[in-house]
Amino acid sequence: MEIKVVHQIMEWNEDCSDEIKKELAAKKVCLVNVMGSPGAGKTSVITSIIKAMSDKFRIGVIEGDIAGQIDAERMKLLGVPVVQLNTDGACHIEAMSIQNLLPEFKLDKLDVIFVENIGNLVCPAEFNIGEDFRIALLSIPEGDDKVEKYPLMFRTTDALVLNKYDMLPHFDFDEKRVEENSRDINPDINIFRISNKTGDGLDVFINWLTKRIEGKLNA
Repeated sequence: MEIKVVHQIMEWNEDCSDEIKKELAAKKVCLVNVMGSPGAGKTSVITSIIKAMSDKFRIGVIEGDIAGQIDAERMKLLGVPVVQLNTDGACHIEAMSIQNLLPEFKLDKLDVIFVENIGNLVCPAEFNIGEDFRIALLSIPEGDDKVEKYPLMFRTTDALVLNKYDMLPHFDFDEKRVEENSRDINPDINIFRISNKTGDGLDVFINWLTKRIEGKLNA
């Protein structure tokens, strides 16, 4: 008798992910999965995206955390519909959790849902959640060895955002190393250098993301 515990879990997650894609495609809603370590700046970057895109798109947010609702409270202040997803110890979000949360939104009144995944560079990369795009954040203080240590995160993302770029002079961070390692495993990756604090580079990144979302919604 063959036992395929991991395979079955992943296969089940993929089926659920496909169902989410079909449902959101029918509703003309784009799902964006934002991943990165704790402190990489996921919440702050999503906040900047919402402020820049609110005149173009109707936006909702799913905030993933192991516990608490600090980030969800920040999103609520922006006036967007937000749902807090607490995993109670799990290190990632699975597709079924997203599927169960979608009825909390009025999908007919949304264009985009941003999902802030649980903060780490391992587990979130392994599970599709029905997303149309993946964004991986890597902040300068985290170090330039993360692509080599956690390749799956960067192999499966559409965009790598080097955040806190204004801190580059203060850290021994080899951005060429990061870019070369990223392109070696993901030749199609889009790399952006931004400072959410100063705003530098945000316009280029947000313009790229806007075009990707528009392309998906108009497909």
